[in-house]
Order: sequence, then C-alpha cells, then structure tokens
Amino acid sequence: MRKRIVLFGASGFVGGAVRAALSADHDVIGVVAPRLSTQARDCGALLAEVPDLELPAETATALAGADVVINAAGDPDASSLDEGRLYGANALLPALVLEHARRAGVRRLVHVSSAVVQNDKPLLDDSEEMRGFSPYSFSKILGEQVLRAAGAKDIDVVRYRPPSVHAAGRRVTRMVAKIAKSPLATVAYPGDQPTPQALLPNVASAIACLATTDELPPPVVHHPTEGVTVSSLMIDLGGGRPPRRIPRWMAKRLVAMAKLAGRLHRPTAANARRVELLWLGQEQAESWLSRIGWQPPVDRAGWRALGEGTPGQ
Repeated sequence: MRKRIVLFGASGFVGGAVRAALSADHDVIGVVAPRLSTQARDCGALLAEVPDLELPAETATALAGADVVINAAGDPDASSLDEGRLYGANALLPALVLEHARRAGVRRLVHVSSAVVQNDKPLLDDSEEMRGFSPYSFSKILGEQVLRAAGAKDIDVVRYRPPSVHAAGRRVTRMVAKIAKSPLATVAYPGDQPTPQALLPNVASAIACLATTDELPPPVVHHPTEGVTVSSLMIDLGGGRPPRRIPRWMAKRLVAMAKLAGRLHRPTAANARRVELLWLGQEQAESWLSRIGWQPPVDRAGWRALGEGTPGQ
C-alpha cells in the first residue's frame, strides 16, 4: 500500500539515498531539519527543552496525514568538537521530531541511529547495552535514550543502527580505499574476521523496509552483516590488492595506545575506532531484518565497483 512518508534530512548523505529508494512506490515529502544546539546531557533536561521548540510551519504542515516519519538528519561528524551542535542534532532533534510526529497522529517513526552506540562491544546486536567513547557516540546514545524515555505508546518508534556506511565520494571511503591501495594495507591475523561495514544503497533499502513493512519492527534494529571481512574490504577497495597480515597482539596493542591517546585528543578516538574495525573487525548478531527475509540489494560486486571508482595514492 502506498504510504505518505515525511523524511527529515532528505538532502543529506543517507536521507538522499532513502528518498531514492522510496519515491517510486510511496509519496515522500522531504523536510529540512532545524539547526539545534543544546547544553543538556541527560534525558530529563533534553525533554524539558522540547515544549519550547517548534518546527518550521511547512514541516508541521507536511506531517499532517503522514503514515511514517523517518529521521535521517543529524550531525555525522565523529571528529567534531562542537558538542552543543552534536547533541542538538543527534539527541534533541529526535525528541522534537517524535513530539511533533505524535501530535500529527503518525503511526511509525524510524530514527537512524548508529552502531557507534555499542562501540567495541564484542557482538553488535539489538540490545540496550551501549558504550560511549566520544562526544559523537555519547550524543547518538542520548538520542536513543531520549526516544525510549519519551514513552511513546501511541506511535511505533524504531531505532535503526547502521555500521560504517560507504559510498563514492564519502571521506571515510576515500580514506580506506587510499590505505587499501598503499603499502599500509594491513589486517590483524588471521584476516578473515568480519567487520561491520555497509554500502549506502543497502542502508537505504533497510530503512525503506523498516518504514513500509507491515510487520511490527522491534524498538531496536541493527543492520545485518553484509559478509565483509577485514581482508575482503581491503581487497575490494584496493583493486584486488591483498593486505599484509600483522600479529594480532601487535594490532591490539597499537589500537589500545591509540584509544589512550584519544582520551587526551578527542578526534583521535574516532580514528582509533576506525583502525580497530579495519584491523580486528567485530561480530554482528542476526538482525531482525534478516529474520523477516530482507536481503541487501547490492552484493560484493558493489564493493569492487566502489574500489575501482575511488582514487588511490
């Protein structure tokens, strides 16, 4: 059945792909998210700010009669030092969107969170166990917590957690491809460990599924594994060049040192986490999306194509 879907962040990296994935079969209304900043760092303080905030009149009008709202807006800069903006975009905005979606009688809200909320948890899953390690990760955690604390019984709220998302032109993708095509292409032994990475079209497809499925999604849905290993990522983005394997103990020690440095220099924390995923990887539990039969539309050939289209050194 054709649905009326209001999409926050429709012009952004993820939002633009979601709009493309939905537009053929549904009526998608893209709206611009307001720029917010906050000094609140807990759910109570954030929720206390919501009654004093309003969405632009055209956005409130767009919500009238909507079946689903997707919040794909936020600040994705994991290295940002502007904490007020991070918490405004990633924590206060979700609370504001939820409040106005409820007022409009919307039945489902899909909030795009991030696997970063679980940090280095050995197994990424759909649990409420979250581990912050940087202002960015804490802002995403608070965004999830405030939605849960709001206690929205009259609307289904789904928090979707994609892992590292890749596409042509994205800075992190260019960075990984540059490493993969250089002598620095290395992975920790044995090299077949999975790493949570996703292609943008697959993330958009997953969000579209959560927004339109007749099944009732659980409160948290993490992105399914796309079968990527630390070695396959280097090979595909490196144009077929296999990485060198370094001792696992060495990789762990270097990552630990980088994380320690990240406590003193916060942008280093985000880079330390990226290196950890590239070297050591991380397991992913079975996703609810997989259990209902969803499959990523783009397979490994998409990774190879991405590598071929990304410049090296």
